[in-house]
Amino acid sequence: MRCGSWQPVRGKEQLVYRRILVPIDGSPASMRGVEEAIRLAGPLKGRIRLLHAIDELSVAQASYGLDGMENLRAEAARLLMRSADRVRRARVEVDTVLYDESSRTVESLVAEEAKRWQADLIVAGTHGRRGLGEVLLGSCAERIVRGSTVPVMLVHATANEAAAAVG
Repeated sequence: MRCGSWQPVRGKEQLVYRRILVPIDGSPASMRGVEEAIRLAGPLKGRIRLLHAIDELSVAQASYGLDGMENLRAEAARLLMRSADRVRRARVEVDTVLYDESSRTVESLVAEEAKRWQADLIVAGTHGRRGLGEVLLGSCAERIVRGSTVPVMLVHATANEAAAAVG
């Protein structure tokens, strides 16, 4: 057997991820998470639930006038629709959920949704921040891992995707 290849062990039960929760924010890393979830769910006839949360940080970063929350909701709905369309084109069953509870953290919403929906796996994109950016912003992906009661797969954006998102 080659290094890095996976083979099932006879007589052992295999892990099957049929209900995959994917938190998305529109970043290249989260879109990579969607692609990985499609890759996992497709052959197993699994189901994907896409989750987007408008949290306090999203509201604070938005420079909208009086219609700020409505604009954030509209953008979030478009993001979920585009992402769900991508999953459907891959012939994977998908649904979406949008939270706009700005007083709650993304990671708490993800953990609660995973439990409520009985997810088998969470696939989350990570920006892989290091240094001051990590200290100031924290790692949402890390907090999802720490707060989850189900397995979590972290997916990184490529170096080019990450650079394009910053630049």
